[in-house]
Amino acid sequence: MTNFSKLAFCALLLGAGVFSSCSKDDNDDTVVAKPSIYARLGGTTLVDDPDSTDPAVTIEAGRLAYRKVVNSTIQNIVADVPSAANPSGNAGNLSAHFAPLLAEVGAGNTTNLAELVDNLTDFFSFNTGGTNAVNTYRGLDMVAAHNPAVNNRMGVKATNADYTKFEGYVGAAAQANGVAANTELYTDVVAVLESLRSPIVQAP
Repeated sequence: MTNFSKLAFCALLLGAGVFSSCSKDDNDDTVVAKPSIYARLGGTTLVDDPDSTDPAVTIEAGRLAYRKVVNSTIQNIVADVPSAANPSGNAGNLSAHFAPLLAEVGAGNTTNLAELVDNLTDFFSFNTGGTNAVNTYRGLDMVAAHNPAVNNRMGVKATNADYTKFEGYVGAAAQANGVAANTELYTDVVAVLESLRSPIVQAP
């Protein structure tokens, strides 16, 4: 397991948590583990894959939930990028970070965008409880993935402000896909994101 996978797995354990309840005789303390984030997002239950026209194609509900959030996050990021109608974009937008990828998409090449969606879906699914082979992450470790000298898909290194902006995009995406902000599930997802801040933020 990569270093950043280990880090996220630790976050999962913290996010999953445990709680104790006393038995009727008050002498038998039972520790019950809270279901994983992946399980609470639908887990391994197979559902129709909305991206396929073949009704026989299914996807784990937890993986589908993450894929929807990843896609919505990317849409949120792109919506903030400068355009002819809004040449300055929204303050703090992340266009510089995704410039190589955005240039490819603008030229009609979506291959690396699709790979990014799959990698992020694999990573978050596997490291929050979706440990079936379908969710195996094969991408770069977190430090390398966010270092432009190693990963030519990354435009510039991230600051703390950049990462906070990214968390905001993910939070909005999660809410748009049914994870309410005032829930324990939302808090646990944010905890996983925060556990990844240190290896991702590489600029002052």
